[in-house]
Amino acid sequence: MERDLLAARDLVAALAVSAGRLQLERRDTLKMGAPKAHANDVVSDVDIASERLIVDAILASWPDDAVQAEEGHGRAGTSGWTWVVDPLDGTRNYVSRTGPWSVCIALYHGEQARLAVVHDPAADETFSAVDGGGAFLNGEPISASSGPPLNEALVGVSFQPNPRTKDRAGRVIRELLPQAGDIRRLPAALNLVYQAAGRLDGGVALDTNLWDIAAGALIAREAGVTLGGHGTDFTTELTIGAAPALWPALSELVRAAT
Repeated sequence: MERDLLAARDLVAALAVSAGRLQLERRDTLKMGAPKAHANDVVSDVDIASERLIVDAILASWPDDAVQAEEGHGRAGTSGWTWVVDPLDGTRNYVSRTGPWSVCIALYHGEQARLAVVHDPAADETFSAVDGGGAFLNGEPISASSGPPLNEALVGVSFQPNPRTKDRAGRVIRELLPQAGDIRRLPAALNLVYQAAGRLDGGVALDTNLWDIAAGALIAREAGVTLGGHGTDFTTELTIGAAPALWPALSELVRAAT
C-alpha cells in the first residue's frame, strides 16, 4: 500500500520540531536514568518523553505501522511500514552542553528507506528527504560537497563510546588524521546530514544502531553522498560517506583501518 510521503514527511518534521522544543525547554530540569549498555551510554527523562511524544503521534496517524525506537517504545505492525526513531541522538552532548544533538525519524517500507527527518533543535535546522526526491534543509535543496583531495577534506567521525568501539575508532583516527585536512567528532545523524549539506566532505560511523543512521543516511544519499561499508552498502558496523570525488581515497583508507 502506497502513501503520501510528502504529507508524512511534513507531519513528522513538525513532530521532530516539537520534540526539539521540549528538549530545549526541559534541559535545565532533566533527570538522568541508569546507564544502558555501558557507563557512557546515558539516557535522561527527556529522551523518554521525546520518544513518547513522537511515537504516540505516529501511531495515532498510522496505527498499523511498526516502530523501532531507541528508548523502548517500539512495537510490531501489520502494514509493512516501519518507523525508526531516535528521539535524541547525542544525549551526552545534550546533557553536558558540549555539542549538538538531533531528533531523527525515518520511515521504511520493507527494507527500503522512504522518508527521513533530522532536526537540530539548537540550530533550528530541519534536514529532510523523500526517496527519489532530493534532500532539503529548512525547505531548501542541499547537495554534497565537490569533494576536495583527502589532504584538504573535512571528515566527520562518529562512534559508540564503549571500550571495543573506542579501540576501533582509535585505529581509524590514527590512520585518518595525518592524511585528512581535519576531522570532527559528531553524533552519527548530524555527521551524515552535514555531509548532505556540504559542510563535511566525508565521514565514518562505527558500531551504530539503525536509529542512529537511518534518517541521516537517506538524506545524505539523496544529496549525492556516496555511502558504503566493507561491502557495497553501509551497515551499522561501518558507515562510510563521502562526496563522490573523495570516495575512493577515503573509503580505501577507512576500510584498511577497520
